[in-house]
Amino acid sequence: MTASIVGWAHTPFGKFDTETVESLVTRVANEAMADAGISASDVDEIVLGHFNAGFSPQDFTASLVLQADPKLRFKPTTRVENACATGSAAVHQGVRAIAAGAARIVLVVGVEQMTRTPSAEIGKNLLKASYLPEDGDTVGGFAGVFGKIASSYFQKYGDQSDALALIAAKNHKNGVANPYAQMRKDFGFEFCRAESEKNPYVAGPLKRTDCSLVSDGAAALVLADAETAKGMSKSIGFRATAHAQDFLPMSKRDILQFEGCTVAWQRALEKAGVALTDLSFVETHDCFTVAELIEYEAMGLTPKGQGARAIKEGWTLKDGKLPVNPSGGLKAKGHPIGATGVSMHVMTAMQLAGQAPEGMQLKNATLGGIFNMGGAAVANYVSVLEPLK
Repeated sequence: MTASIVGWAHTPFGKFDTETVESLVTRVANEAMADAGISASDVDEIVLGHFNAGFSPQDFTASLVLQADPKLRFKPTTRVENACATGSAAVHQGVRAIAAGAARIVLVVGVEQMTRTPSAEIGKNLLKASYLPEDGDTVGGFAGVFGKIASSYFQKYGDQSDALALIAAKNHKNGVANPYAQMRKDFGFEFCRAESEKNPYVAGPLKRTDCSLVSDGAAALVLADAETAKGMSKSIGFRATAHAQDFLPMSKRDILQFEGCTVAWQRALEKAGVALTDLSFVETHDCFTVAELIEYEAMGLTPKGQGARAIKEGWTLKDGKLPVNPSGGLKAKGHPIGATGVSMHVMTAMQLAGQAPEGMQLKNATLGGIFNMGGAAVANYVSVLEPLK
């Protein structure tokens, strides 16, 4: 691939009463450019990932990035959206602009502000990422959609409550070392496994600890072409990217297969010329713990129906054979929709540059995989990154 990540920025994720979409966007845009050592005048194109769907009264937000610096005025700027994969859609668009020779340097920003929205509206907004004729009346919103998926999985493969609790506990433990994470607390397996007043059932077999957090936050990347990246202080290259879009209605596919995830992984690994076992770690889309469980199978880590093996046998722990979500994932880090995919690329780039926070940094990380998903395995994006310097 011709594109490299040469700079990045990331706000903490959480609830921010004094921030706005605009303030989050301008903050990370300026910090990413400073991290890359470039001026706003060096940027050839801008891509903003912002889901919105009613979370922010201000729509048409692409030009908010220009507020970061007057020198960004008149730069080609586009907002993209692909549900919870919005951030990766923005990153991949930037990569394509460079591959096409249309840009030398691209600024990619992802943002979402969700916490100012009343709880009832949050559920309605998130359901817009599902097929409303089938799922529009689902109790519990998008958690209800994945609650149905979890129930179907349990019916087919048996009760997986232990596996889901282990995944939640793993990701919360990992998140303790991530200063950007919204929830930095090691809850432990027993708390995640047991129903309690603080951990009630939310939808089907999913408890509160099985669900990602409603969040505010932003992240940004500076992408550069190969020649430009040679003169930068750091360069994390895209070994491969892949995007597979599936049917929106779950009734048109086997929802326990996550086939779009499988196709995206297969395409990316083939392009990269590597096997899954060659990866040092993976950041995957754990919007709900059952999603991470099924993704183990979809990426080829285990056979179908045996995803629990990966967590029960410790494969996906930080010291396992394929660490998954060393950042804490969406479960601990939070899930501001438009920022999530960009965040996953920042976290992966930090690992590969040896610049992840103490306690989060993996030893000898040389190849990182990213899977970011929109809807219930509808928009499926995979990136494979490697350090070039």
